[in-house]
Amino acid sequence: MKSVIQKSPETMTAKKRVKQTFAFEKTDRVTIGYDTNAAIHHRLCEHLGIANDSFLELYQALGVDYVGISAAYTGEPVYPAIPNRCRNPENGAVTRYIENEYGAYYDFCDFPLKDADSESIASYPFPDPDQYDYDTAINYLQMITDMGFASYVGGPGLADILNVTGMLMGVEDALVNLMTEDEATLEMTDRRINQQLAVTERLLDKAKGLVDFVWMGEDLGTQHSPIISQEMYDRVLRPRHQKFIDLAKAHGLPIIIHTCGSSSWAYETFLSMGMNGVDTLQPEADNMSPAYLAEHFGGRLCFRGCISTAGPLAYGTAQDVTDVCRRTLETLMPYRGYHFAPTHQIQDNTPVENIIAMYQAAHDFGRY
Repeated sequence: MKSVIQKSPETMTAKKRVKQTFAFEKTDRVTIGYDTNAAIHHRLCEHLGIANDSFLELYQALGVDYVGISAAYTGEPVYPAIPNRCRNPENGAVTRYIENEYGAYYDFCDFPLKDADSESIASYPFPDPDQYDYDTAINYLQMITDMGFASYVGGPGLADILNVTGMLMGVEDALVNLMTEDEATLEMTDRRINQQLAVTERLLDKAKGLVDFVWMGEDLGTQHSPIISQEMYDRVLRPRHQKFIDLAKAHGLPIIIHTCGSSSWAYETFLSMGMNGVDTLQPEADNMSPAYLAEHFGGRLCFRGCISTAGPLAYGTAQDVTDVCRRTLETLMPYRGYHFAPTHQIQDNTPVENIIAMYQAAHDFGRY
């Protein structure tokens, strides 16, 4: 039987709602985001009676406010194909398809720069920013704008240094090489960062003011501690991240950063850099609970996330989900600036009924 989300009354457009959320101004309801794995997305669409590829129809049914745009690489392949593997066309990271009882994942493997010499690292290729389909991206942007959605450029992978370098050479080599400022690794990192910056700048230039915010990412914490030191962040990552913040500001746009794990240790630095918001916000990680974030950063940073994909959403009942969503909203809404969303992509082991309960709670308890 088809389920229907009972959406709360709306008195403003999604674009106005997103703009006022970033400005910590009162809105009609909280801004709502969406992130899922492919398998659970398919089951959710089936449950709601929506075609699997009809993302925009699903967003409308849930009350999701914003949609990402990106330009696809359309040039010649930069990286050779590997049998029984998938390669990211923009950085060459290698993954393999692994099934489990709930669905499947693409896990990273065969790291192309593992134990590579300095010349191979320094000369590792990245796509030419000229070889992207910007026109199709802008046409899509115009369509979703006409449909009433807000929009963003980027995502958790934009400007991400630790993760992507680890995908290419393995986590240990990546951390050691970045910490010691290995010349070849930094040369490769800067070429990749500058390539992403160029693509992002061209998108924003062509968007002519239609985009509402920029989204970047960098995982900085385990569940209990930082992955790197504040000193290393300031020395190696900060100047490279600053380029994307400056680009967003040049276009008059707010910018938000995806940070997994216990990462609030970096939030004062983010504020000093001009960052507007933080994403993911795993409440089970140290110093990441909604109460902690509200006390220390409420009204200064926008928050996106806090609805854990490893808590009641996956393992509780629908009522458990409703309760945790209500408590989270009660904690964060008084500070405004809250984007209601899961902490990560909702995982394949999540009951569909719990996802329905989550988004219904946003409409039931997320009204100002």
